[in-house]
Amino acid sequence: MASKIASRIVEAAKAHSKTVEKYIGYGTAGFRTKADLLDHVMFRVGIVSALRSKMVKASIGVMITASHNPEEDNGVKLVDPHGEMLEPAWEVLATEIANLPDEKLSERIVSLIETSKIDLSTRSSVIVGRDTRQSSPALCQAVIDGIKAVEEDSEIANFGIVSTPILHYLVVCTNGGGTYGEPTVDGYVSKLVNAFRTLIGDDNKRGKYEPSLIIDGANGVGAVISEKLLKGLENTLNVNLINLGPPGILNYDCGADYVKVQQREPLNVTSNCGTRCASLDGDADRLIYLYFDDAGKFHMLDGDKIALLLAEHFNDLLKKSQLNLKLGMVQTAYANGSSTNYATKVLNVPVTCTPTGVKFLHHAAQEFDIGVYFEANGHGTTVFSDNAIKTIQDAASTGSNAAAKELAGFLNVINSTVGDAISDLLAVEAILHSKGWHIQDWDEMYQDLPNRLFKVSVADRNLVTTTDAERRVVTPEGLQERIDNIASKFKDGRSFVRPSGTEDVVRVYAEADTQENADKLGKEVAAAVGELCSGNN
Repeated sequence: MASKIASRIVEAAKAHSKTVEKYIGYGTAGFRTKADLLDHVMFRVGIVSALRSKMVKASIGVMITASHNPEEDNGVKLVDPHGEMLEPAWEVLATEIANLPDEKLSERIVSLIETSKIDLSTRSSVIVGRDTRQSSPALCQAVIDGIKAVEEDSEIANFGIVSTPILHYLVVCTNGGGTYGEPTVDGYVSKLVNAFRTLIGDDNKRGKYEPSLIIDGANGVGAVISEKLLKGLENTLNVNLINLGPPGILNYDCGADYVKVQQREPLNVTSNCGTRCASLDGDADRLIYLYFDDAGKFHMLDGDKIALLLAEHFNDLLKKSQLNLKLGMVQTAYANGSSTNYATKVLNVPVTCTPTGVKFLHHAAQEFDIGVYFEANGHGTTVFSDNAIKTIQDAASTGSNAAAKELAGFLNVINSTVGDAISDLLAVEAILHSKGWHIQDWDEMYQDLPNRLFKVSVADRNLVTTTDAERRVVTPEGLQERIDNIASKFKDGRSFVRPSGTEDVVRVYAEADTQENADKLGKEVAAAVGELCSGNN
């Protein structure tokens, strides 16, 4: 049977020949580069996904997206049976297979089948989704061609345009027999709508909370899904949905990454908008809030602020419900120093630091009964252990434990399978409603240290290696000493650098007591990176 698969792959690969020399690696978010370089990669990802499905005897997800990247880029990542990122060993396999010459592809696939003892009699099942990029339909077909090259009658569920979080949700629901929810887009929407309405109750106004907000859809799939969601939330949330398209301007001057990096409002939001705004990114897995105060000053609430809002509220509900569950937070080096101090010193909530990439944060969050994890860029969620779910549900069923009932409501509002901008947005709105808070009350929980992000173009990002959860540089020699010396010149100065997982750039983070000092610190560190890595800023 393996020989038949090899023959089919040889034939099918003729339409998806590897014509580019560029090495394309499976980074923190899968394969990602210019869309016109990806056809052969997508075909081979289809092959890998079908074989992975056969091996684990479950449905595997394939999401075609480049998230917050520009329209001309694209990418793809695989999702394992429980909605988690692809097993690391298979990331290595996928990278090897994606970069093989055409003439070696079928031989390597046969070898993989034999060494991994893959049962070819098991029918493969792959769930496919894509974002709104113009390149996505053709790349999606390449994936499907790869799946069919392994098995002509593979079970392929092509959901078309969906958000990345929905793809993860669909995989979990399919493999879980529907226990997590109905494995359809409508099932996803209904679950969130019903859970949010339950949490809000009949009174959608409370204290200083007003159910009016702007949602920036980044001209991407988030806008498409938000429109579906809002139909079910009429008379509960009053939303002005902006940046809805058309295709071709995805993430341009809008979206979560734009707001975070530029530290300014997205297109079509002005200082006199009079309400809070929530910006999604291109595939709706990142969320950033923003608002203007009475003086017209811009304020941004990023992943750190969202994480602390959730952690503070869950901490409060655990105390009120008297449930003995361990709550913890997971952050990366990008987390603002003030957020870490607030968590550990004010809330007394333990904080774990991991390398960048939600696969690392998600794994670390599973060490807690309730693990809140967010990257500063707005990508994150809350993970509940089986013990936490049972404990909360049992306490909520008694009828007299109001705090436990509220916690139980969040079990359904939050998409624990992966960071989900729309799910996180509803969780934030539910908490603000519960507390009766204006967005400014949330913002004033703690004061962020001013910070800035820079990118330095380099010939080879692999020149930079790091340790201590990416907070310290190992190579090139001398760079960490330069960073330490520069940071020491600024009050509350902190800076680190790390290579991008998707492009030949080195990312520089800097924070200090003032925005001017954060900018100066970041520019000096960026110059040092450029000098020692032969880059240009």
